[in-house]
Amino acid sequence: MNKLIVILGPTASGKTDLAIKLAHRFNGEIVCADSRQIYAEMTIGTAKPNWKGRPSNIGIQHLFDIVRPNQSFNVAQYQKLAIKTIKDIQKRGKIPFLVGGTAFYIYSVVEGWQFPKSKANSALRKKLEDKSPIQLFEILKKLDKTRAKNIDKNNKRRLIRAIEMAKQFGQVPAIIKKPQFDCLILGAKINQKDLKKRIEERTNKMLKQGLENEVETLVKKYGWTPILKNTIGYAEWQEAPSFLQGRREPPFGIKIHTLQFAKRQMTWFKKDKKIRWVKNSRQAATLLKNFLKK
Repeated sequence: MNKLIVILGPTASGKTDLAIKLAHRFNGEIVCADSRQIYAEMTIGTAKPNWKGRPSNIGIQHLFDIVRPNQSFNVAQYQKLAIKTIKDIQKRGKIPFLVGGTAFYIYSVVEGWQFPKSKANSALRKKLEDKSPIQLFEILKKLDKTRAKNIDKNNKRRLIRAIEMAKQFGQVPAIIKKPQFDCLILGAKINQKDLKKRIEERTNKMLKQGLENEVETLVKKYGWTPILKNTIGYAEWQEAPSFLQGRREPPFGIKIHTLQFAKRQMTWFKKDKKIRWVKNSRQAATLLKNFLKK
């Protein structure tokens, strides 16, 4: 099987910097596995890596900025693009690095999920979009208790998709897995105290870089699209009175929402005992060397 390096971790854990160092050292190319960094124009609020000014041989990057904030995009579409990209990298004799914190994206590739063919129900989606995550979860629970036990209660898009499939098939179909790659999964290890500090520093940096201007520009261009309304760093501005009235003051929810999101990410990742958690690039490089020798 073809080898694939996965580097994951909670938001603000340093996984991208780790991936860049390793990709540079091991002749690799980076494939984005972040469900928000795939969106063009959403740059500051998604903490998208700044590739400008880096050496040209630092590692080519793929699947960033591939859709617009007003376009729909799902995990099946992502998986198809990611697998194609990974195989292309392998054909050229390079090492693919799948990097991000979106577990759904990562494991759809790593485990080779086979998605059931289903029709999009735009009318149902529009109706559900106005409901809160709590309301959506209650609807799903009535339709499919089993799926409700294993879904992120705070992820509106995933809840809506699960409801849509449950209504179409009677329940959410079980995912068949057909792995295509031999994977080494590395996790960026960070303690809670340091993670909180990094989130605070990163949020402050975003605000200084002009996050409020970015949000305002996007809203003027696209309106409050589902992706903007459901992305931390953007959604908070929708209800901020100062923003709505034209007085720019940072909303207070971004830091706490980001920390809560990081905790949910770790809840998922802790379930996977195959993840090798590393503190630095030296530890990661040792594991990577041994893996590539096999």
